[in-house]
Amino acid sequence: MPRPYAQIAETLNPSGECEARMRAVVDALWDACNDRGVSWVGFYLPEGDDAMVLGPSRNKPACSPIGLHGACGQSFRSATPLLVRDVAELGEGYIACDPLDRSEVVVPLIDESGACYGVLDLDSYETGAFDDDDVLGLTHVLRSAGLTYPP
Repeated sequence: MPRPYAQIAETLNPSGECEARMRAVVDALWDACNDRGVSWVGFYLPEGDDAMVLGPSRNKPACSPIGLHGACGQSFRSATPLLVRDVAELGEGYIACDPLDRSEVVVPLIDESGACYGVLDLDSYETGAFDDDDVLGLTHVLRSAGLTYPP
């Protein structure tokens, strides 16, 4: 089901505190996408050299801290988006916060210097719920909120 990323991006303000902008993104994505196959939305931020902690998120509890071996850690380390059509294909590398989740998309947050400083993660109970259009749309949302560069 198509997701309204362009409409979400139009509502976001790229100024203010980073955490407030992350909260606005999470709330806007959840409100627009929870009835379109998305089961969870949230940010993970690095903590030390080998873990990430939960930032703003919706709509259920999530694992925190997590290691860098999961989908979020892979996207963070490579500073590239990661589409996971079927989480079962990740094997032991998958961090299952909700055993009902079947697919995932992770988009890195890139600062002005080109370094990755966190990730946006969306999960779904449906296998194959995300595709390249989601990566492009989510990147557009993050740019509109001033959370990834280039703006």
